[in-house]
Amino acid sequence: MKDLKQRLFENGVRYIAVEGNIGAGKTTLARLIAGEAEASLFEEQVDDNPFLSKFYHDERGYAFQAQIFFLLNRYRQQTEIAQRDLFSDLVVADYLFAKDSIFAHVVLGDDELVLYNRLLDQLRGRIVNPDLVIYLQASPAALIDRIRRRGRSFERGLSEDYLSTLNEAFNHFFFHYEDSPLLIINTDRLDFAASREHLEDIFARITERFTGTRFYVPSWEPGLS
Repeated sequence: MKDLKQRLFENGVRYIAVEGNIGAGKTTLARLIAGEAEASLFEEQVDDNPFLSKFYHDERGYAFQAQIFFLLNRYRQQTEIAQRDLFSDLVVADYLFAKDSIFAHVVLGDDELVLYNRLLDQLRGRIVNPDLVIYLQASPAALIDRIRRRGRSFERGLSEDYLSTLNEAFNHFFFHYEDSPLLIINTDRLDFAASREHLEDIFARITERFTGTRFYVPSWEPGLS
């Protein structure tokens, strides 16, 4: 059987971005894909943001600083991706640069958003679009459970209401997303970190050529065409 990297290359996939709300499992899945396919992995540097813990205690006071730090850090990584030879290298990232504005529109005030958008407009033209985007969905209850289990101290104050608001923003963003083929996976009943069967089923879906948006249906569920 062909290895994962070869199957992806045959379908023209050399850059994959995994996205989702806080706790959806995007870093876990990105690591699993990168490990299986021997790909270069780019992870969002969450713990390096010096404003993030302050933001969770004082959202209005530190939202702009936290958001700009994330934007510039993501841009630095994206320029490194753009400089790679994407004809011979496979790249997997646990975020999509274009989604940066999702959090900005949720947490920033109007004046802050104007400044943020001006900076974003200067940067986005230099970004390479992924060949495949995977959007992981999960209910607020599932997200809260995963966040609590991983035990990051600065995330303890996250509420289901806040995560529900972010879910709505993510869904709205990806409903209108057309820049890359998009695979949407609901993870409420998946455990690809512990189940090889679940993971292999996802591998099978990401190596199928398609355009537009596709919704993942597990192979063990009835109605799969």
